[in-house]
Amino acid sequence: KDFAVKYVENFLRWFAAFKLKRPAVIKEPRNINEFLNFFENNINVTQGIHIAIDLFKAILVDATVVPEQSAIMLPKDVAFYDDITIAMFLDEFQNTRMPHLNFDIVGFFQESVESPRCPHFVTGSAMSILKDEILGKGALYGRFDYEQIKQFTDYYGEELSIKTANYYGTAIHPEMPPVISDRCGGNPFYITSVVRQAAKQKNPINNEKDLNRMLAIDISSGFIWMELSDQVNRWIERVNEYGITKWILYLAAIEEGDEIDLHRIQKELTIHESKDVPISKIREVLIKLARGDLLEYSMFGTRFCKINDPILNDFLKIWGEIEVVRYSRRDVEEKTLQQFKKQEKRFHEYKGYLAEVYMIQILWNSQRRILPKHFFHSPNDIKVPDRFIYIDQRHRQHMGKQIEVDIYASTGTEIWLAESKWHQRPVGVNVVNNLLKQAEMVRERDSDVIDAVTLWLFSYAGFTADAENLMTQHDILWSSKKELNALLEYVGLRQLPEIT
Repeated sequence: KDFAVKYVENFLRWFAAFKLKRPAVIKEPRNINEFLNFFENNINVTQGIHIAIDLFKAILVDATVVPEQSAIMLPKDVAFYDDITIAMFLDEFQNTRMPHLNFDIVGFFQESVESPRCPHFVTGSAMSILKDEILGKGALYGRFDYEQIKQFTDYYGEELSIKTANYYGTAIHPEMPPVISDRCGGNPFYITSVVRQAAKQKNPINNEKDLNRMLAIDISSGFIWMELSDQVNRWIERVNEYGITKWILYLAAIEEGDEIDLHRIQKELTIHESKDVPISKIREVLIKLARGDLLEYSMFGTRFCKINDPILNDFLKIWGEIEVVRYSRRDVEEKTLQQFKKQEKRFHEYKGYLAEVYMIQILWNSQRRILPKHFFHSPNDIKVPDRFIYIDQRHRQHMGKQIEVDIYASTGTEIWLAESKWHQRPVGVNVVNNLLKQAEMVRERDSDVIDAVTLWLFSYAGFTADAENLMTQHDILWSSKKELNALLEYVGLRQLPEIT
């Protein structure tokens, strides 16, 4: 009943707010009876609305059989009887199935989501359980298309860093916003949290050392800590193996490699908990943790790996030391700050990396477009491919490529190679020859599948005459600061920041 009351009330409040153009109706009047009276007196009572009011009253007095099913069907019924379209947006949809609470309403959505008048858009934070167990099988199988919500590119991560810094009034060196995005994996929550932490600490982020310090503070005791610890603890409670689940998650997090050794976890449990836990039970718990996107596992649970989220992995180690092993929070924070301070510098040339970020975003934004030739000193306009499968940067390149180039973009049958040089002097023929060498390696390696290789060079200070002649000879696209800024504006992006 509680679910049905909340679902119908929420639907009617949003319906009224939309119809009356009064967002406050979503929040007040708080009293359900007062709201129902307001709804009846202010909304035109059509056949569909009459059904909604009748159902709501029946649920409130326990006069409905299977009220949750009727509640879920209500938006579809209103849309049908009133011949209108109602779009439903449901967040955290994985909570439609909660076995530990004996709560499962997934099946009731089957008929409701099939209505063309009432499309349902669902999202969730536990993507594995949502995709594989709720939408990928059973009553809802085949009834949803999906669009993966990906991380920000570093261009948009940079933009978020700048806007967040302006909002919270903290200083970030112009070279650092894309580096912040890279370290945060393009995750908008991580980016915002780190910049907020810098504002809270009243410390500017001028270099990677400053960034590492803010990350260490936030992961161990700040905004990231608060959010992730809440999510992790709630999921562990859901797993319902509370006695050993925390230990298994922590022991998996401190694995030295990416693949998790179940036998090592078994031995550690014997040492720390004095429990002889079968491998089958450890595997069962790991599968449940993977469903909460806390780690990854292959089909049938035969191979478990750490999740591809470095900040989450760092957090789980810190969380385990505090929540599981019960080390002093003060000591853990101190140790974390010391470890992050020792981390190697990831970028040795910030300006060049920044230009790479902008060039990559140009490629993403220009898919299926034809770009004017003057941006590239080309005799012909440039047709950008319809779709890039991926665009790699040197510091995080797909395994097996082994190409020493700043940007590697692939459509599957066409490759774009690009280099970025932010120097104070014009670039010479050595850089051009190196790019030609990389292109030849690609052609030799994939000659049977690659139709074309396009080369593009950017130099902040331009090129020597010899370099320009060589690029013209080999049909290499090239842009200086002037052309790149004009191109950025042409495709609707910001120009390069002014950095001396």
